[in-house]
Amino acid sequence: QKAAEQLKPSAPVRFHISSRTDRGVHALANAAHLDIQRAPGRAPFTGPQLLHGLNRHLKPEPIRPAQCPHPEPSLPRSPLDMAAMRAAAQLLLGTHDFSTFRAPHAEAAAQSPVRTLQLLQLQPGHGLLGQHHLPRAGLSLQAGSCQGNPCPVCPQVRRMVGALVAVGQGRLAPERLQELLELRDPRALPPQATAPPQGLFLHSVQY
Repeated sequence: QKAAEQLKPSAPVRFHISSRTDRGVHALANAAHLDIQRAPGRAPFTGPQLLHGLNRHLKPEPIRPAQCPHPEPSLPRSPLDMAAMRAAAQLLLGTHDFSTFRAPHAEAAAQSPVRTLQLLQLQPGHGLLGQHHLPRAGLSLQAGSCQGNPCPVCPQVRRMVGALVAVGQGRLAPERLQELLELRDPRALPPQATAPPQGLFLHSVQY
């Protein structure tokens, strides 16, 4: 924001960060934006002009467009029932009250529990466990979130991923996931069902 103010905008600059993540969750391509209004009669900055202008005031850490590596999920070193996980994942798709899967604290209670899960893909992954011939899950989630609400990569997603892993390990029946969803009670999900933050990645934010 301070760098943008050096570009002599005609109105105060407001900086907006699109989202946040749990501590330990990685963000490959988070998004932020700011509006820079120029004086009447002056053309808006082009992308390269804005990048160059901001970088003049961001030394020694300028903005560097970069390619993000593919995340390497971190899931338990145990066989997973992929068919059961896919069946359970289908129960979460669509618009639901996800109260059971949100964090049981005051901040979460202040937000709407209704979310639309637009995509939940589950496929075997390749990596550290390939040498042991164990099925390894790669999960991709895409969800919509209302303006002003926290980003989807939060305790809610960690709890959903943990529940799906429990299904894959045979510790939770797929139909039990439907029952938990309908209970709409964050206390109904055991605390140990929350997936650890390592291995979860915020891939991108669209708005």
